[in-house]
Amino acid sequence: MVSEEVRESLDVLFRLFGEGYAVASMLGLLEAREAAARVRVEDLREAAARAAAVLEAAEIELDRRVIAREELVEALAVSAAEATAVTDAEAEVKSVSVPAPLPGTTVPSWREGLPATVLTPDYQRILGMVADRSDQGPVRAKEIAVVLGLGPTPAKVEGVRSKARRLAERGWLVQEGSGMFSAGRGIVAGPGGGSSA
Repeated sequence: MVSEEVRESLDVLFRLFGEGYAVASMLGLLEAREAAARVRVEDLREAAARAAAVLEAAEIELDRRVIAREELVEALAVSAAEATAVTDAEAEVKSVSVPAPLPGTTVPSWREGLPATVLTPDYQRILGMVADRSDQGPVRAKEIAVVLGLGPTPAKVEGVRSKARRLAERGWLVQEGSGMFSAGRGIVAGPGGGSSA
């Protein structure tokens, strides 16, 4: 239905320009509006395509984040299970009584009741010499080498020093800050603790 106002406008147009011109003007007006609508639709399609591309990229990123989180949770669960298994295995190993080491194989850590006979004869001699001299205070590696009959040559002194340090690291001797050694169960100098004699 055409409104009264539009009808009057058309009548005026028909009278002024004739019937052919008015129809052509209306047709041109409708074509212009159609073209504008077509441009708007194309613009909206392009915007929708851009939005779809952005949405697709965002969905891909979201999927990657979800997968990364799931992988991390799984890896942490496996790691925790392995750590628990290792801890359980260590507890089992610690609960098993460890036999005394065979004489001469290693220098075991000193513990109450462990006899010096588990040491090789060279280590036993060094330990015995330092214990015999305990009332005279700490001794140098050079003194140990001389008393044991090895002589004061640098190679022999360094061999004795190395063995005395090993005994100190394992708790059989005490290495003083000066690099000297004494008997007793005091604080054991760690590797590099104290200067060499």
